[in-house]
Amino acid sequence: MKPNFLVFAALISLLNNSASTQILDYEIVTDELLQEPPAEDWLSWRGTPKSWGYSPLDQINIDNVDQMQLVWSWALDDTGSAQAAPLVHNGVMFIPGPRGVIQALDAADGDLIWEYRPGITPSIDNTDREITAEDLGDAAMPSTAFAGVGRGVLKNIAIYGDRIYTATENASIRALDARTGRLAWETQTADPALGYFYTAGPIVADGVLVTGITGCERYKEEVCFFTGHDPVTGEELWRFATVAAPGTPGGDTWGDLPLRFRAGGDSWQAGSYDPILNLVYMGTSQAKPWASAVRGTDGDALYTNSTIALDPNTGEMSWYYQHLPGDTHDMDETFEAVLVDINGRDSIFKMGKLAILWQLDRRSGEIIQATDVGYQNIVNVNPVNGNVSYRDGMIPRIGQEIDMCPSTSGFKGWRAMAYSPRTEAMYIPITLNCELATFGPTEQVLGGGGTGPVRRINYPHIDAQENLGELLVMNIPEGDIKWRYRQRAPINTAALTTAGGLVFIGDWNRYYYALDSDTGEKLWKTRVTTSAQGFPISYMVDDKQYVAMPAGVGGASWSGMLPRDLAPELNRPRNGNSIHVFALPSN
Repeated sequence: MKPNFLVFAALISLLNNSASTQILDYEIVTDELLQEPPAEDWLSWRGTPKSWGYSPLDQINIDNVDQMQLVWSWALDDTGSAQAAPLVHNGVMFIPGPRGVIQALDAADGDLIWEYRPGITPSIDNTDREITAEDLGDAAMPSTAFAGVGRGVLKNIAIYGDRIYTATENASIRALDARTGRLAWETQTADPALGYFYTAGPIVADGVLVTGITGCERYKEEVCFFTGHDPVTGEELWRFATVAAPGTPGGDTWGDLPLRFRAGGDSWQAGSYDPILNLVYMGTSQAKPWASAVRGTDGDALYTNSTIALDPNTGEMSWYYQHLPGDTHDMDETFEAVLVDINGRDSIFKMGKLAILWQLDRRSGEIIQATDVGYQNIVNVNPVNGNVSYRDGMIPRIGQEIDMCPSTSGFKGWRAMAYSPRTEAMYIPITLNCELATFGPTEQVLGGGGTGPVRRINYPHIDAQENLGELLVMNIPEGDIKWRYRQRAPINTAALTTAGGLVFIGDWNRYYYALDSDTGEKLWKTRVTTSAQGFPISYMVDDKQYVAMPAGVGGASWSGMLPRDLAPELNRPRNGNSIHVFALPSN
């Protein structure tokens, strides 16, 4: 028997003979519970549909956080990159792992309750079937699929009713029974062989699963999209194309390019939801290839680099705001939308790679203000009307080097900012970097395109004093800087704020920190298995507060190229995807 068959046999035996456990004490998650979750739960990828990244718990605070210690840890699969955003409900933690694996653990002690493995875990209607070797191939990515950046990563999952919802690297959406981990349904939304996949899971908006797909780098007959799905049946209710087709509103912003050569508009981060306005807010990435000269456009290329407000029941667009029309440097604006009401305005705050903080009216999409923190050298932005214009000499020409800040990695990426109502400030992970960039041509044929080649020479930002990592704290709505925390290693997690006066962040050099959210004073630190990576959360079980801190590998150029080029003395293990949970000592 060949060694690989021995491995298969051992795995099948383990799965078929292991005890099947389930969650017995489970409370159904309603729309109302999602909007106003109990303080002890963490029901949305950023806490609530407002995407604050804030915990109202204060048992762990500035006076005692230095006593915090490890309670339990759990190893995730090492078969891919991990950027986990766990959920917690009724004392159970649900963790998205690499390659579609979902696990449920006792949130107090880390014991495994159930796990779902694509192609291996039986479905609800087939619970007695024996696992076979053929099943292990069911989850495989098609051999013809383009392995785009981030494929296999799953940032977030959603919880609603009695199910867990996830999106896959194979361009499908799945529903699992929250009590058992059994597959309830799976709906294919696109062909993964064409390059489509998901890195962000759904959010729930008025009882509809809203999800954005990625994998739109290569030229093909179809474009990227958002979908709405029925959470009970998996039926697709609507689809919104994120690239305007010829002859449709916005279609002329791509010039005379046929639809097959209009690429980009991917969605890499889950959205936010306002139940009063009944609008879900989704972001789109840049047009592709990155440089306008390479893709052959000189217009706005709608609806790329936009925030789009949709009716979750119909998929109809209420409004859009394009942050960077006709982007030509790979400056994404697709990241989290933080919903905060300021001075009577229902606002959205967004920040992309340029480190410009955008405040929009979430009813109308009207710009309220744009605050450039002053790190970038690519565009001029009007702070009042948000109009953007490129600075002289900064539009790339094929084969000509330009000196740009930030690099194509950006100052701000998927590592989400957090808002604290206690301080009325935004806590923003930043990486300080620039590059000498030379954009090259690409072939305009089906299957071609992509990002377009770029020769990069990375260098530290002139203001950084050799520091790559920064936590930038901005007062809202004034937009002034409250304080900065800088260090050599890049910040590599989302920020988490708490009512205890704390902000938690983690870095590429395996450290997690707790800082005083008022002053930036470092109050606590610990080291984990590999790079701190993902979305830390806080929750409570049996009157005890916990802070969960994920670690992982992968993460594109922030987690690969930049540390290697600009901080070569720093090293991390190439595996060690895991989660680490901390609390105060028991009395």
